[in-house]
Amino acid sequence: MSKKNKIIVSISIVIVIIIIVSSIIGVGVWYQQGKQAVKKQEGQMIRIEIEEKSGIVAIAELLENKGIIRNANVMKIYLKLNPEKSSLKAGKYELNNSENLETILTHIQKGEVVNEEVKITFIEGKNMRSIAKAIAAKTNHTEEEVFQLLEDKEYINSLIEKYWFLTDVIQDDAIYYPLEGYLLPDTYSFENEDVSIRTIFNVVLNYTDAFLSKYKDKITNVHELMTLASIAELEGVSEEDRKEIVGVLIHRLEQGMSLGSDVTAYYAFKVDMGERDLYVKEIKTENPYNTRGPNMDGKLPIGPVCNPSKNAILATLSYTKSDNLYFVADKNKKVYFTKTYEEHTGLVRQLKEQGLWYEY
Repeated sequence: MSKKNKIIVSISIVIVIIIIVSSIIGVGVWYQQGKQAVKKQEGQMIRIEIEEKSGIVAIAELLENKGIIRNANVMKIYLKLNPEKSSLKAGKYELNNSENLETILTHIQKGEVVNEEVKITFIEGKNMRSIAKAIAAKTNHTEEEVFQLLEDKEYINSLIEKYWFLTDVIQDDAIYYPLEGYLLPDTYSFENEDVSIRTIFNVVLNYTDAFLSKYKDKITNVHELMTLASIAELEGVSEEDRKEIVGVLIHRLEQGMSLGSDVTAYYAFKVDMGERDLYVKEIKTENPYNTRGPNMDGKLPIGPVCNPSKNAILATLSYTKSDNLYFVADKNKKVYFTKTYEEHTGLVRQLKEQGLWYEY
């Protein structure tokens, strides 16, 4: 080979080497850039859902299309080079595109999914209107949808068939809300805000079932139990006071007297305690809930007037027998018991004179 040809070959080899090296460098730069964050500063949180059994190709393309990573192909290469990081978990994620590829994949590898859990608290002594508000506040349902379901007789019948403590009495047309009194107050957790109202009720009723079943042999009439407990819940605070209150209520029933309970009257006219005073006309109106109204001698209200706590239910199951026929609470919630109407009215007068009478 001539000297000239050797020079040409040498130059060609150098050129090829330069091209190869440049290509390698170029690929390296492309790869390193592809691993960098989409946004270096002030990135945004982007929500995605990785479906079950999604492959690496599908996940990579999803992340690129959503603007979470720069390049799907870089991600595929990265996982080929780092197979120990290729176990990516399905679920819903919120990922920040100011994080690099390795960090983003670490979140998915660890399964750091979005916590969409919602907690709904049913407060002791609150009625169904409050429960509807609580459900509407934490889910994608309205209060009206809650009430519509409660009016579905076929649905309520299905619950009566399922739960031993629900009886046909809750289907009485005079009952405002058939599940009133049976939704045991507590804080309940659900997967997300799309949870159905039926699921919410089922979870709560299962909890009620588990609690009441422990005392099944002591319960003779569960509807009467829950009704008395609901009154005791609102009229008293401590377990001892509630036991005494139930004793007075039962004594009055045995004497054929009306219970004369303010909390039942407020419930009858769908006025929350503390909202306003009842009108005299309301108090004197006949209503199956209103134990201060006419024709209620010796009768319980037709159903519970709130959802009682475990404490109130247990107090009712082990109430204190009493000769007292009256009770009243002062503005500090201290409860006083008396045997006669004269003692009762004298006590009320004394509380007013001492500034202990509750006024709205």
